[in-house]
Amino acid sequence: MRLTGERPMAGATPDSLLAFHDAGYREMAARLGPGTVLDIGCGVGDETSRLVNDDRTVLGVDYDADTAVAASADWGPGSRHGLDVRFAGMDGARLGLRGRSVDWACSSHIIEHFTAPELHVAELARVLADSGTAFVITPNRPADFENPFHVYLFEKPELASLLRLFFRHVEVWGLEGSDELKADFASRRARGEKILKLDVLRLRQRMPRSWYVWSYERALPLVYRALGSSGSGIGSGLDESHFFMTREIVDTTPGLFAVARDPRR
Repeated sequence: MRLTGERPMAGATPDSLLAFHDAGYREMAARLGPGTVLDIGCGVGDETSRLVNDDRTVLGVDYDADTAVAASADWGPGSRHGLDVRFAGMDGARLGLRGRSVDWACSSHIIEHFTAPELHVAELARVLADSGTAFVITPNRPADFENPFHVYLFEKPELASLLRLFFRHVEVWGLEGSDELKADFASRRARGEKILKLDVLRLRQRMPRSWYVWSYERALPLVYRALGSSGSGIGSGLDESHFFMTREIVDTTPGLFAVARDPRR
């Protein structure tokens, strides 16, 4: 898979961002019970595999069909890892599943990619059983980096409000980072802002978004290479142990972790 900035990649994405995703899946896995688990935006399936248990059927879906095929080769039936995870290509705003057909729906770092995130949340509620639960993980808007793939960012009240349109019971926690992790985020943000200041005319905000995405995809690997491991945060050693759940969400809290139950019909 080519590094574009849309998906985290081991060895190419800063360790703290990989840890952010790892910690979210850790927290989801700890809250899962038996039944059918749907992981939306599964990518190559590395994180989806953490949701596997003997009393669960796990389905991973991704909007890119080739990525779903690659995930199946690694984690599907008869794969080299010997798991029985099923994968399919599906749009997270138009899932090809029957209503009330899954018990758990996992949405990690996906909702911020939708221009109409309510369509994604509506699908979560539709496919869940009446007793089902959805987990939604997304960056906390004040703490996020500028990224053209992130088109709709949330703070706690906004995420809770959206989810309550489709679920009767909603909790939103913070996915908080250690001081060391926050220092890494702050250092990389400062370097990123210096680079963005080179765009004195703010052309990236005036050009069509597709052009910005095209430019970002090609510039990011060059920037990481120029910064080296110490500047990019690759090889820092930061991992999911540097994240923890909290009720107290502040501007520097990296992520939001929502639990939504009792879908509205």
